[in-house]
Amino acid sequence: MHSFNDDMETLAKAVMQYSLDRMRMDPPPMDAPATEVELESKAGQTVTEAGLGGTEALRVFSDVLAPACLSVDHPRLLAFVPAAPTEASILFDLVVGASSIYAGSWLEGAGAVYAENQALRWIADLAGFPTGAGGVFVAGGTAGNLSALVAARHQWRDRSGLGKTRGLVISSAGAHASIAQATRVMDADIVTVPGHRLTGAGVAETIAQLDPDDRARLFAVASTAGTTNIGIIDDLEGIADVCERESLWFHVDGAYGGAGLAAPSVRAQFNGIERADSFIVDPHKWLFAPFDCCALIYRDPETGRRAHRQHGDYLEVLYGGIWNPSDYAHHLSRRARGLPLWFSLATHGTKAYSDAVETTLSVARAAASLVQDHPNLELVVEQCLSIVMFRRKGWTPEDYQAWSNDLMRRGEAFVTPTKHEGETVLRFCVVNPRTRVEDIEFILDSLR
Repeated sequence: MHSFNDDMETLAKAVMQYSLDRMRMDPPPMDAPATEVELESKAGQTVTEAGLGGTEALRVFSDVLAPACLSVDHPRLLAFVPAAPTEASILFDLVVGASSIYAGSWLEGAGAVYAENQALRWIADLAGFPTGAGGVFVAGGTAGNLSALVAARHQWRDRSGLGKTRGLVISSAGAHASIAQATRVMDADIVTVPGHRLTGAGVAETIAQLDPDDRARLFAVASTAGTTNIGIIDDLEGIADVCERESLWFHVDGAYGGAGLAAPSVRAQFNGIERADSFIVDPHKWLFAPFDCCALIYRDPETGRRAHRQHGDYLEVLYGGIWNPSDYAHHLSRRARGLPLWFSLATHGTKAYSDAVETTLSVARAAASLVQDHPNLELVVEQCLSIVMFRRKGWTPEDYQAWSNDLMRRGEAFVTPTKHEGETVLRFCVVNPRTRVEDIEFILDSLR
């Protein structure tokens, strides 16, 4: 297996050709999920004792498996939070795999870590973090939120002496599910403040209502900079004031919305994020990197290292490292998942990123206007960041689902229903600079 022979060279050229052909597609096919029965019929058993051979395995993937996966970079895929990696980042993702870099320590991956840290520094600067800030690229927002809150709890336990006390976190009803999931993993509790937008006043009132025992175990407030469903940015300045007054860790989940920091037209909406103890943003969402890539940044990286550094005899050689990424999250082994973002930034420059985010915001604003002018549609809430939530007058949940399924089946677009205060509605999330106003018009015309 471990040899580069003629057969492997042929396979390498075929893989590169597939990759080039895929990148040239404008747009790529929408594709659609298949049932397990359908895949079994077409692909059969692919893992066998003798192996299929590389050419056949690639054929099965390209002809059967890939078409059963939605193209999340399609300009008319507006469901969930899509992705739109640059061609430069895609190409460098191939390089990262080919380079076989271990990026958990400075000793083994100094060059990769150096480059990743420059990409992290750009993001930290967007947020107004101090020069000593830093962190690590992790797999996704769920991992980033969990790692940040673990660091928050570790600091609280050190300072309070409540080493075995079950901790408590305040968040909002609009927060991503990963915040509540993190508290479950940590065996902590969460107090959810009602409403879609968390405010400083709401946090202060919630704290005032806690009994003394619960107040003693409160260690963090988890806010959101761009909720996944609506795009709302919490009252970051007000929350920062309360956290400072109450000596609480201030975490900002900007997994989706944090990319808006790069856009001058909305940057002021994030004011207060510079006072956070930690924040995350997923470049694989709205900063045009491939999956999987979440930037976790600490105001004081040492708090992350104290919480996360793993200890073992065989690791002692690493402890004197300049910067070991494995020390800043709940992981040890890691690929250099930040390098594709770094390469694209180094290739195109940061202004191109700001321009691209502004392009998507302009399309989202145009979409909101088109909804308002449509005879059968109305906005559910004000357009926030690049998310537009709207209803089709008179439709039932079944109508929404049938319409969504029909668009996907025809390969024309993918827009899924969502819920807002119990009502089934529709939602656009525009993060692809290739999405045009004409694409929005096409989708809305199907709702007449």
